[in-house]
Amino acid sequence: MKIDASGQPQFSCLRRIFFPIYTYELKKVIPMAFIFFFILTIYSLLRNAKDSLVVTAPNSGAEVLSFLKLFCVTPAAIVFLVVYAKASNILTRERLFYATLTPFILFFGLFAFVIYPHLDFFQPATSRVALWQEAFPRYKWIIAIFGNWTFSLFYILAELWGSAIVSLSFWQFANQITKISEAKRHYAFFGLMAQTALLVSGTLGGFVSRAQTTAGMGGNGDIWGNSLRWLMGLVVFFGIFIMALYRWMQHNVLTDKRFYDETSPTAGKKKEKPRMSLVESFKTIFTSPYLGLIAVLVISYGVSINFVEGVWKSQLKLRYTHPNDYNYFMSQFTFWTGIVSMVMMFVGGNILRMFRWLTAAVITPALLLVLGSLFFAFVLFESNMKPFLQYFGLTSLAMAVIFGAIVNVAVKSTKYALFDLTKEMAYIPLDEEMKVKGKAVVDVLGGRLGKSGGAGFQTTLFILMPGVTYFQIAPFVAVAFIVVCTVWIISVKCLSRRIESIAKDTAPSEA
Repeated sequence: MKIDASGQPQFSCLRRIFFPIYTYELKKVIPMAFIFFFILTIYSLLRNAKDSLVVTAPNSGAEVLSFLKLFCVTPAAIVFLVVYAKASNILTRERLFYATLTPFILFFGLFAFVIYPHLDFFQPATSRVALWQEAFPRYKWIIAIFGNWTFSLFYILAELWGSAIVSLSFWQFANQITKISEAKRHYAFFGLMAQTALLVSGTLGGFVSRAQTTAGMGGNGDIWGNSLRWLMGLVVFFGIFIMALYRWMQHNVLTDKRFYDETSPTAGKKKEKPRMSLVESFKTIFTSPYLGLIAVLVISYGVSINFVEGVWKSQLKLRYTHPNDYNYFMSQFTFWTGIVSMVMMFVGGNILRMFRWLTAAVITPALLLVLGSLFFAFVLFESNMKPFLQYFGLTSLAMAVIFGAIVNVAVKSTKYALFDLTKEMAYIPLDEEMKVKGKAVVDVLGGRLGKSGGAGFQTTLFILMPGVTYFQIAPFVAVAFIVVCTVWIISVKCLSRRIESIAKDTAPSEA
């Protein structure tokens, strides 16, 4: 057996491509991968359910999503960030993980089994909300948020799960216990598990939604309510299992210095200095070009994909008016995203190993710019294409839904396979303090600013022009989309230069 320069046995050709992990590392990598798998499974189930709830709610529509992201999700993310920063100074890393996860799990369980079955008690009558909207048309979508406030709260926490648990809690944990030399091999495998989670969550969501439509499955005739109870029951179960796996790793894996050594320079050991306050964290980030560039990447993705999704989901609402049907379609969309993403993970993993960071990081914005521009072109020139589509027996609405799904599947699979992994690799050279608080601000607040930035642009148009739809504001959104994608690509190139510079400086110590 051949041995490489570091004393490790060399991988065979096939294993180097598909599973470049040493046997002794499995005790650490496998449980981490399953933690990531269940976190992403929950995220996908919540993502489909939140859209199904809000978009198809009485007196609501896809337009309300922009208002929710801007006026509700972003302030909630800021509150979470403040609480998290305080808690990180008080709690141990292990207890901080549990404290972050538990409130989410409790709420989603209560929503499905307590709140939703008693909506008449918790929410105002739909007829009253409709009267309010008629009296104040300029604020129609804001009124819809409060008229369906329990759905809105579900949406807010489901959105925060992606930032607080996926981007922050897991990746912060992974970055703390993973060396740069391990990341290129381990992170691609984590990404593969994430795509498997999409397959599983898409299959589960589709099965539950379809099963409730069959005679006798629901029992009480509340098809969507029964689907919610099954889906949120899975969320609670998976959440408990995540915490059990995390605890097992803390007490059975990270006690082994082969897997995590706090005295190692790459372990992110805390320096002997006072911990930064939240305000100091913000100051450091805003004066750090390195973190600033990562933030631009995160914000650019959030803004640009929000532009595409807003228009696409407005078409979905027209085609799927019942929440159970909407959830079924989104579950199928999630499943196919997982299929394409698994293929992309093998491609992306090899791109990470064979090419520069720049090559891997620039693919996502370039692909989104091309496909997103084509989608907007289709929507804007929809009337010109009607005769052509009718010749093949297709409606423009059906084609818009299908083409939008194709664009989103392609971009999201590339994002999971390349953007997420390259972004996380960029955090590894940072010290412990910036990995915790710097990453918290960039990923949680930056991610939210990305979505709220796109939402803010669209809500401004909706408020200034009462009664308009997504189709009518599409030309303005398309121009803004192209500008944001261009800024994203330029920022990737700038960050690449800084990463390469750091890699040269730390090369001797990493050998």
